[in-house]
Amino acid sequence: MPQSGDAINHYLDREVIIMGIKYLEKQRVFKLDAGQTSYVIGVVDDEGFLGHVYFGKRIPDQYLPVESFLRLNEWPQVPSRNNRERLSFNDAFPTEYSTFGQGDFREACLAVKDAHGHSVCGIKYQSHRIYAGKPRLKGLPATFGSEEETTTLEITCKDEILNLEVVLVYTVFEKFNAITRSVRIRNQSQAPIRLTKALSACVDLNGNDYDIISLHGSWARERHVQRMPVGLGKRVLSSVRGESSHQCNPFMALAARETTEDSGEVYGFCFVYSGNFVGIAEGCQFSTTRVVMGINPEGFEWLLMPEEEFIAPEVIMVYSDQGIGKMTRTFHDLMRGHLIRGQYKDRKRPILINNWEATYFDFNTQKLLDIAREASKLGIEMLVMDDGWFGRRNSDNCSLGDWVVNEDKIQGGLNYLVNEVNKLGMQFGIWFEPEMISPDSDLYRAHPDWCLRVPDRTPCLSRDQYVLDLTRPEVVETVYAMLSNILKSANITYVKWDMNRPLTDVGSAYLPPDRQGEVSHRYMLAVYEMMERLTSDFPHILLENCSGGGGRFDAGMLYYSPQIWCSDDTDAIERLEIQRGTAMVYPLSTMGAHVSDCPNHAVHRTTPFETRGYVALAGTFGYELDVTRIPEEDRALIPSQVALYHRFNDLIRQGDYYRIGSYAENHVYDCWAVVSKDQTEALVTYIQVLHRPSFKNQRVRLKGLNPEYYYKDAETGEVFSGSVLMYGGMTMTGIQGDFKGKLIHLVRVEPEEL
Repeated sequence: MPQSGDAINHYLDREVIIMGIKYLEKQRVFKLDAGQTSYVIGVVDDEGFLGHVYFGKRIPDQYLPVESFLRLNEWPQVPSRNNRERLSFNDAFPTEYSTFGQGDFREACLAVKDAHGHSVCGIKYQSHRIYAGKPRLKGLPATFGSEEETTTLEITCKDEILNLEVVLVYTVFEKFNAITRSVRIRNQSQAPIRLTKALSACVDLNGNDYDIISLHGSWARERHVQRMPVGLGKRVLSSVRGESSHQCNPFMALAARETTEDSGEVYGFCFVYSGNFVGIAEGCQFSTTRVVMGINPEGFEWLLMPEEEFIAPEVIMVYSDQGIGKMTRTFHDLMRGHLIRGQYKDRKRPILINNWEATYFDFNTQKLLDIAREASKLGIEMLVMDDGWFGRRNSDNCSLGDWVVNEDKIQGGLNYLVNEVNKLGMQFGIWFEPEMISPDSDLYRAHPDWCLRVPDRTPCLSRDQYVLDLTRPEVVETVYAMLSNILKSANITYVKWDMNRPLTDVGSAYLPPDRQGEVSHRYMLAVYEMMERLTSDFPHILLENCSGGGGRFDAGMLYYSPQIWCSDDTDAIERLEIQRGTAMVYPLSTMGAHVSDCPNHAVHRTTPFETRGYVALAGTFGYELDVTRIPEEDRALIPSQVALYHRFNDLIRQGDYYRIGSYAENHVYDCWAVVSKDQTEALVTYIQVLHRPSFKNQRVRLKGLNPEYYYKDAETGEVFSGSVLMYGGMTMTGIQGDFKGKLIHLVRVEPEEL
């Protein structure tokens, strides 16, 4: 915990105010102010019921109608006034952290099984403390902030019967409309308590008229935007795959029905975790909507011994009263400044070329050097050697776990190859899949019990591989030692960490029977531990995460790697929706995006090389092709694409992102813009997916500019006022044919320059 907080005492007989968090003693109210957002919690009755009062646009401290907001002046009132209807009170009260078994029949955050087999629990307010700064979550990824940037509230609650302490942790980011939540649960009894559900956040919003926005998909079509009414009952988003998954991202937003990209209220919830999760929006009977998020309770149990503590991962909550776009930009700013770490946090990334789609498993030293020589002439800055360099790995049927260089393929050894690449002025990167093991591997033959499996059941293979049991310390140590030896053996400056299958047969020979429900979460903690060690031992390395493409694109991974491979589908047109959905939450600088060859390896579509470059510029930018074999006219475009990257990457990486047009919605074109923070520069990307010759040129209204400024089109020299571009629009001329695109670079000019 931050030492500064230890010296601050908080008593109920005085008002406490520290930066963005106030405790108003007379009302027994906590008021959290983050940017233009307020979040209010109230303590009710002598029993200490903790209620959710308000979440939304910032409001004043005075005349806050807490009793009215909590509906305490309505029947059935609090139990001290009407104990005969305690159940009815629990059934309607907007509780701040819901528990199971005492009459709150809405979705619970906390459920237990005690030593007697009972599952009832109920927590009440005990105490609180407020301090400057933000604590770390032991063993877990989380946002961070200095004492000047953040303020934290810890509310300690307790189930007196179970002697179970629950600490609700809230951190306010002073400059953002963002508040984070996490939970610590400590067993203070003399008997074990089994947690069967331990979610991280609960919010009871007023009203039932919300839409839920989520990001769904599958392999090669990840994170497509879905929007539908919540209604009455439950909308459940979840993964039980042991990863955040291609199918459903650990993000959800609730928007008012009338909310658009640019106006209206929206509440965003992002889970900083990479394993099994659940997010639920429940339309309830008394015109409220409950939102909960946390570790998926399906298959989860955690045995909490006396004095042991369980820490639930963090949820980031963002409020916007200016539409979905404002929510997006808040998430982007928060993650860029307070989640992503390391040397590449604020740096331009090297332009890389990955050999996977160029060669698959069919390569050797000479082939890689041929690609590197040609790539270096074109301005590409790094060669990444993908799958196939280790063990006897000439197909995906063997050798995972044998992280030793195959010198029949990498003739002269890895250090020789890396040195030769370095002589060309290029950096070198390498691919690993550390969490997996092939049945046909030396590691499996030596340790068949080192993979996840349940006794007497035939475990499921996927891609002819099993999942290593990372709950076993010796497995983590052995695998990490092999990775470390490779990284120490040569001048490697980039690692692509892949995971190509979900978890099944989730059982561990290492853990006793009464702890088998802990395997999935312990597995995730072990992955985080390995990534923390890697980034600490090799701080110069740029780590990029991957999971069969975008199966682990989540905030938890961004704490360790500043970029994640967005999707195995590199087709420029498919990427429009994939990248649009991803960018709803995650910054453009985190999205691994490459120019690949055509016909595209995933969808067999042919698109112009120029268009492929425009789409990849909206991410990290790189190449996924054999530069020695592509058509000369494509190869000739690479230097100009490289130049565009260097010219615009600072803007793309640091600027504000605006969605302007979506092909998924209009079925004709896609358009987005990145605008500098000072609104003096903008880069607009327009992709015409479907050309309709009978139509006139498309006119689109731009966003994010200053209506009082004047902007010059850097290519044509034309000058426009910001108000005209935003309210009247810009006509997209000079685009003929399907899949064509253009970039428009706008720069502010002073009136005297006109």
